[in-house]
Amino acid sequence: MKLIIAIIRPERLQAVQDALQKTLDEGDNYRLTVASVDGHGRAVGETEYFRGQQVRTRMAQRTQITIGVNDAYVDRAIDAIVAAARSPNGEVGDGKIFVLPLEQVVRIRTGERGGSAI
Repeated sequence: MKLIIAIIRPERLQAVQDALQKTLDEGDNYRLTVASVDGHGRAVGETEYFRGQQVRTRMAQRTQITIGVNDAYVDRAIDAIVAAARSPNGEVGDGKIFVLPLEQVVRIRTGERGGSAI
């Protein structure tokens, strides 16, 4: 089992959700957590005006997607996220994907454990 964390542009969220649903939804087994995050990377923040002075924010607003998948679905999920989150020409700030080992999953409602609990 793996935990996939993807940081993407907020405007690409719907496209990523649609791509993941097409790729992973087999009998209602598609689960996803989404959070708004601020981060600092190569992409610069937006330019704002404060008291008449131009100020560039250091943090860029992004969307974080967290999804737990069984090993058989890792590559398919990554490919779906990359295809849907990438800008037409691939630009700085399109995002990152992190894949982490997932030691255990427990479904609280039933106590079920392991890959079937995802």
